[in-house]
Amino acid sequence: MGRKSWIAVITIVVLVLGAVGAAYAYDSSHKDEIAQGITIGDVDVGGLTVAQAEAKLRRQLVDPLRESLVVKFDGDSWRLDGEKLKIHADLEPAIAEALERSQEGGVPGRLARYVSGDEIEESIQPQISFSGGAINRFVRHVAAEINREPENASVEPASDSLEIVSGHEGRKLRDNLLTEELSAAVLGGGNRKIKARVHATEPEVTKREIAARYPSYLTLDRANFKLRLWQGLKLTKTYTVAVGQEGLETPEGLYEIQVKEENPIWHVPESDWAGDLAGETIPPGPSNPIKARWMAIYEGAGIHGTEEVESLGSAASHGCVRMAIADVEELYDMVEVGTPIFIG
Repeated sequence: MGRKSWIAVITIVVLVLGAVGAAYAYDSSHKDEIAQGITIGDVDVGGLTVAQAEAKLRRQLVDPLRESLVVKFDGDSWRLDGEKLKIHADLEPAIAEALERSQEGGVPGRLARYVSGDEIEESIQPQISFSGGAINRFVRHVAAEINREPENASVEPASDSLEIVSGHEGRKLRDNLLTEELSAAVLGGGNRKIKARVHATEPEVTKREIAARYPSYLTLDRANFKLRLWQGLKLTKTYTVAVGQEGLETPEGLYEIQVKEENPIWHVPESDWAGDLAGETIPPGPSNPIKARWMAIYEGAGIHGTEEVESLGSAASHGCVRMAIADVEELYDMVEVGTPIFIG
């Protein structure tokens, strides 16, 4: 081999060794970097060192997870402070896995990627934990604010009228769904504002159904001495009655018929007005002023018949409601024990 040939060979060897050395030197300077294309928790960490990757992950992944969560409903909002979530992200194993994947293929594989620009398509999910108890307590608080029991339709009585009050739906927070959505928001790091959703709960009694609950209802207008019978909440009868005199007024308020008796015995109350009869028991007959029927409503007061028809339309009794005998017999058959009576 001539001298020129040797020089050419040596030159080629030197160039090859130089190129190999340069390649190894380049690889050595980049071997602690994470390969392009690798993400951790959807954060691109390609080309970063361990320290750089950790800093970027804390800034772009962990810090957003510590932001407060907000639940909104019908113009109201509730906030769960991020610090109460106690977010913990175990980044070291994820970064170590990313670095290990970056070393695959050894020096030749890494050099090939450096030259070709190929990437390792790898998505690594770090272990992230948070306080589930904090979310559960928060959801219970929101539920207490949102939940509302349904209200049945009801009757608002007055001395001469009955008003039907409409009921309304209740609502119940879909608490399991909200817990899931909040947990997903914590880990997802996306939208931290969640709209609460509810179930509607129907009342047991609607406005259409309320009348069936009241086959009979009584109202007493003491000022005008009128006792009214309502059936199915519609006025069917109006009676002229006597009510309690001054000092012995028929009691005001909402009561119900407690007892019904035909031809009742009179248990004379221990009251001054009863005189010598106080505490006595008077059987049916001429000396018993409680005629024909008795419907007790409150502490000795009740509705009964009277022969003193001239007292009707006045305040003449000792607290009871007096009716004509024919009227009280008619009314007796149209009401049951438990029938409400509003005295106004």
